Amino acid sequence: MTQKDYPALEKEQLNKLVFEATQFGLSNGLIMYPPAPYLNYQPNLAPITLFPTPFPRKQFEKSLSVAKIYNKLYSLVVTEFNWLTETIQDLANHDKDFTGKLWECYKQASANGIVQDVSLALIRSDYMYDEILDQIKQVEFNTVSVSFGGLSAKVGKVHNYLNQIGLYGKDYYSTDELPISESDKKLAAGLYSGVEYYNNKYLNGKNESIVLMVVQPNERNAFDQRAIEYNLLSEYGIVSKRIDLPDVLSSIEINKDNHKLFFNGFEVSVVYYRSAYGPSEFQLAETWDCRTTLECTLAIKCPSLLTQLSGSKKIQQLLTTKENLSRFLSAEEIHEIGDTFCKIYPFDNTIDGKLAKELAFSKPCEYVLKPQREGGGNNIYKNDIPDFLKSISEDEWQAYILMELIRPKTHNNLILRNGEILNDGIVSELGIFGSYLFNEKSGELLDNQVLGHLLRSKTSSSNEGGVAAGYGCVDNLYLY
Repeated sequence: MTQKDYPALEKEQLNKLVFEATQFGLSNGLIMYPPAPYLNYQPNLAPITLFPTPFPRKQFEKSLSVAKIYNKLYSLVVTEFNWLTETIQDLANHDKDFTGKLWECYKQASANGIVQDVSLALIRSDYMYDEILDQIKQVEFNTVSVSFGGLSAKVGKVHNYLNQIGLYGKDYYSTDELPISESDKKLAAGLYSGVEYYNNKYLNGKNESIVLMVVQPNERNAFDQRAIEYNLLSEYGIVSKRIDLPDVLSSIEINKDNHKLFFNGFEVSVVYYRSAYGPSEFQLAETWDCRTTLECTLAIKCPSLLTQLSGSKKIQQLLTTKENLSRFLSAEEIHEIGDTFCKIYPFDNTIDGKLAKELAFSKPCEYVLKPQREGGGNNIYKNDIPDFLKSISEDEWQAYILMELIRPKTHNNLILRNGEILNDGIVSELGIFGSYLFNEKSGELLDNQVLGHLLRSKTSSSNEGGVAAGYGCVDNLYLY
């Protein structure tokens, strides 16, 4: 199908579009807090695009078709205990400040006693459409604190509303060209899979437990999280309670006999982390103790320490080889997801590792250097790579992976941020949400769901794409 151009609007029409998008977004909770300092009653419209961004329908459908295979793959990675832990142990030696400390938390929790074998993951698999190859390529697989599922549905509704009232032009897009994500409701369904399992096994099916959402202090993206929290209550009758990560130990109780976790007298079935994904959150030594202590309770962790560690960039790099994939998937499944891989190199003493060291200096403009981190603002791009590598010891290089850059199309969409229109052109990244509930010891996959989509866009002049980190915006698809 031929791709439509963006609607051509006069200045007066564009001003009307901005006004209506702002009013609709604010009315429907498409909001974030501004950078601190702010007061609780001072949220702003989240940064959004004024138009939906073109995306090939066939490639969108591909991202959905491989979602459950990816969920299964990463659940099995955790089950392959020796392979995973040997990889993480080696990585921990080179990324001491974060992977190393998460690994120490896991070892301490194991020594203390991990009593819950079942783990829940709410994940997001991110892709970019490479226009040269006409394929989606996976950017990363996120296993902890995936964001913007709560706001994704709302920006889709904004674009649909603007289309319905004729501000793009009369019947400019058809209904099936503008899919609205249901990720706000579906992520609640993913969380409920863990709650339901716990309630059936430990509470005789009574719906009396809560979800404990562990968040960052002064969370700017609280309304994204609240959308899931409110849907969990309205759809399933499950209450969520929020606790800042540094306050965990002073706010919980643990039954010494059965290891059940309680918060303000409520029994906790699922600990849901919307935090704990970067070293800056662990300024106090006791904050690491929070992670270890919760790991040793009967509550289901979303994610457990091993599940979080399975999402490291090093694991992603290893899973691009058929040799490693064949540990977990059938030949048919490997074929299904194989063309979504980018070439990713390690910085070790293998043949690929030696090639990475050469390419990082001879062809840096074709690559991005990634540490074992989540969230925006961590990667090193193109010509910055050689100087960065020279600034650290070669032993530390092994904490990074070198990834081939994807070549997305630049679109002439407009970003609305803090009332200002940015017109530098955008590139976009598609995220597919999912969940899997599984037994880490037996490998039994108890639940496997696809939970909607997210499109994030950034100005084409920006390397990084984190919305909360200030680099991008929430967007939605126009399928063609």
